[in-house]
Amino acid sequence: MNKKILLVFLLFVITLTNGQDMKEGFGYLENGRYQEAKSFFEGILKNYPDNRTAKLCYGRAIGLLGESEKAVALFTELKSIYPNDYEIKLNYAESLLWNKNYEKAETYYQTIVEENSTSFAAVLGYANTLSNLKKYPQALETVNKALSIQAGNPNALISRKYIRLGYAFTLSQNKEYEEALNLLEQNLNDFPEDKDTLLNQANIYIILEQYDNAEKAYRTIATNPKDSITSLQGLSLVSHKRFKEKKALEQASEALRKAKKLSPSDENLLISSYERYIQALFWNKKFKEAKSTLLEFEKQYPESTNLLSLRATLGMYTSDFGLSLDQYQKILAKSESSFDGNLGIANAYRASGLDMKSYEFAFKTLFFYPKQPDAEKLIATLKKSHTPFIENRTAYTFDNGNNEAISTNFNTEIPLSPKLKIRGSYSFRTTENTETGSKAESQEALIGLDYKFGGRIGLKGNLGFNASDANTTSYTGVIGEVIISTKPFRLQSLDFGYKRELQNFNADLIDREIIMNNYSINYNLGTNINLGWYTQAIYTTQSDDNTRNLLFTSLYYNILNRPVLKTGINYQYISFKDQVPTIYFSPSSFHLVEVFAELLNDQNNDWIYSLSAAAGRQFVEEDPASTTFRAEGKIGHHFSERFMAHIYGKYSNIASATAAGFEFTEIGFKLKWYFLEKPLFNKKIEKLRL
Repeated sequence: MNKKILLVFLLFVITLTNGQDMKEGFGYLENGRYQEAKSFFEGILKNYPDNRTAKLCYGRAIGLLGESEKAVALFTELKSIYPNDYEIKLNYAESLLWNKNYEKAETYYQTIVEENSTSFAAVLGYANTLSNLKKYPQALETVNKALSIQAGNPNALISRKYIRLGYAFTLSQNKEYEEALNLLEQNLNDFPEDKDTLLNQANIYIILEQYDNAEKAYRTIATNPKDSITSLQGLSLVSHKRFKEKKALEQASEALRKAKKLSPSDENLLISSYERYIQALFWNKKFKEAKSTLLEFEKQYPESTNLLSLRATLGMYTSDFGLSLDQYQKILAKSESSFDGNLGIANAYRASGLDMKSYEFAFKTLFFYPKQPDAEKLIATLKKSHTPFIENRTAYTFDNGNNEAISTNFNTEIPLSPKLKIRGSYSFRTTENTETGSKAESQEALIGLDYKFGGRIGLKGNLGFNASDANTTSYTGVIGEVIISTKPFRLQSLDFGYKRELQNFNADLIDREIIMNNYSINYNLGTNINLGWYTQAIYTTQSDDNTRNLLFTSLYYNILNRPVLKTGINYQYISFKDQVPTIYFSPSSFHLVEVFAELLNDQNNDWIYSLSAAAGRQFVEEDPASTTFRAEGKIGHHFSERFMAHIYGKYSNIASATAAGFEFTEIGFKLKWYFLEKPLFNKKIEKLRL
């Protein structure tokens, strides 16, 4: 009798242990309290080491805590003990997912789905496995099967959401934007105003330049204080894309203000708000404020990768490419696959004149981010700059001295490497004075080389001949040019040049065979406050024993960046040793002061245009001052990636504009054709592709 009572008591204890206490552990698992679940089931297994349910639950707890290898080992053991236990098979398959053994998981899930095609857990796990393998069409089909087994199941709906997000991202990478947007719209049917989906939608709309739709998506996100900050960050980017920089700065500033006041604080949101605000300061060229905000940001987040990226971007905006390269290298030292690091350093190398290094990192960007549009665009731009082309300019010129001229000029450029180019040109000009009847024609042919010694020094040289035929004489002479280009300091360029040329503006000048030897210095200073200063000084000796001094200087200000609107003031001074006004314009002193404005759009657009005009006063020796005016305009079209054309016209009544000192008008057209599809050294470039 006592033995029977003891047996009943033991059964009661076992039941209590495996029932009530196990239920408590199940609660921990169900509520995501995995550490407590792990401890709980460890306690059970100490007393009951062979308890199947406790082992299974312990395996789930450690797997969900990140100890995936131990979980796989445990479920492998259970599977060998209970080879026909379907629940253990399901947990083993899921442990393979935790351990990122996706290929093995795919094979195993196929087996257990075939074994029981109505198992919701098996079908959903299989769908998630396919999603991790980026087999999105098959994953989408499989998750829909899971939802046909359990309609409306929230876990399956969430899985389908992320499968669609992954699928849409892949489609957008392949530039299948409409299909991607359609998937995202389906997500919004399941989860109206879903933040992840709307952000992906907005990204695609920005790529497509559908800024109204992007703005709508960002505004829809703003359903709570946190998401309103994300919304403002996105709206700031849209404003920037629309070239509304002041508005972009206002929105970024508001986002940062809200992020600082957010309670409880969100560190990631604050960091991204700082980043957008500093970027907006860059867009508005407020570099002093950007630097002070960077220091504030650095004090709070000294180890942030965003800090390195922002410093690098500051270097790009201020032409401090050495700073940019240093910061991007630090980013890549931390993460070889960093998008900002790889594409950023590719752009920095390009700006530094190191094109092969730029190719290298642009290709690395594509290795980590296949078909990334910005990287593809950079490579295409670089290759175009290294592709041979030929261009022609044909013009008709006339002046109030009864001179008329028709000229045509062919130029070609054949890059042999990123550093070396062969250049060639041929021009033909025929002139006539309709009053005196004098006629002449001239031909020039030149061949030359351009060589870059690095990002700071370049050498350009050409040599050729001029053949002229005038009323009383015909002759052939040597002409040529040498230019040394340097960038001694940031935002500055300094060029030294020599040019030997024939004075061939009209028939009388050609007839006199006047050779000019020009020694020049050109200096340009840029700034980060939209101001610029350009100066040119030329000393000329001529074959008729005359000499000329010329100084031109221009102070200009960029009012707008898109389209470019520039205005400024020019000053020009010319003096000749000998005055021979009956032959060519050769005053003892000439002064010109003018104000000018220039407008041009992005020259990479399909349609291009530019317009410039200037008005001023000129002073020729002791003559009374006179008013000057000049204007030039062009309009053109890119008919393809390889062919463009434009027509132009210009007028000037400035005395120094022509050798004869007359006002003149010119109309003409220009054609440019890239006669090869890719650079001659394209194989060398493609070897850099990973």
